[in-house]
Amino acid sequence: MPEDFSFYKGALEAILMVAENPIPLAQLAASLEISEAETQQLLSELARSYAEDSPYPRGFQLRESGGGWRFYSHPRYGEIVGRYITAGKANKLSIPALETLAVIAYRQPVTRAQIAAIRGVNVDSVLRTLLARDLIEQAGATADTGAGLYITTGYFLEKMGMNSLAELPDLAPYLPDEENLEEVEKEIL
Repeated sequence: MPEDFSFYKGALEAILMVAENPIPLAQLAASLEISEAETQQLLSELARSYAEDSPYPRGFQLRESGGGWRFYSHPRYGEIVGRYITAGKANKLSIPALETLAVIAYRQPVTRAQIAAIRGVNVDSVLRTLLARDLIEQAGATADTGAGLYITTGYFLEKMGMNSLAELPDLAPYLPDEENLEEVEKEIL
């Protein structure tokens, strides 16, 4: 490998910094326009350098997981990261989080793909936020695809000041019906 691969290491860091999901090796190599073997070597070198505790213990790791590469918080800081995430329960929800929560409340049980079809955007990070705040939970999976189903929690009802979902205002007529939802879902999948 030529010595001038430091540029590619920086490019890998930049790409991985914005990744919401693990990025496959082939996709990273194609983005850099270098071979998969060279990309694998660069990723391994980066991961090794981050694992070294010099000059201080790093708060993150570069790992291959879930079919690709991604930055993850270091397990040694798990308790602190968990406190940070759960401390956000007192904070206000963003507009995208409120929209996603409304879709789940009215359409539950609902899959991630169905939520994305209704909202028209990727909802992965919003779902993680709502899960971390205990406003929603995964409740089984669909029989045909195995996709996870999301529902609201008792904590959601408590925060909304309701005893049951029957107390939700009547907004269901404004949401897509099952037939239209299935058509939209097929388009994005």
